[in-house]
Amino acid sequence: MTAISQFIDSEVKSNDVVLFMKGTPGFPQCGFSGQVVQILDYLGVDYKGVNILTSDELRQGIKEYSNWPTIPQLYVKGEFVGGCDIIREMFQAGELQTFLGEKGVSAKGAA
Repeated sequence: MTAISQFIDSEVKSNDVVLFMKGTPGFPQCGFSGQVVQILDYLGVDYKGVNILTSDELRQGIKEYSNWPTIPQLYVKGEFVGGCDIIREMFQAGELQTFLGEKGVSAKGAA
């Protein structure tokens, strides 16, 4: 395992909710990352944002780690949930709230 995969693995496993994104939760640097931040903030989810723009190695590493080509990427309790489109669809359908509730993550509107 490379150092970067170990870093990613550790972030994913030591935080209940992690968003690998372009920019930071306070200052997203792409529209897709911004949309996921808005959804998580709206739901009042406590999460950690990891800015992949700080390192090319990290930007490449997260795509290999998840086998998913795009950013942002949301992980809940160590499990890859998806990118912007998936998160938005789950949120609109009310599935994200249910999913978070099932995982024991507190969110507004969680079952």
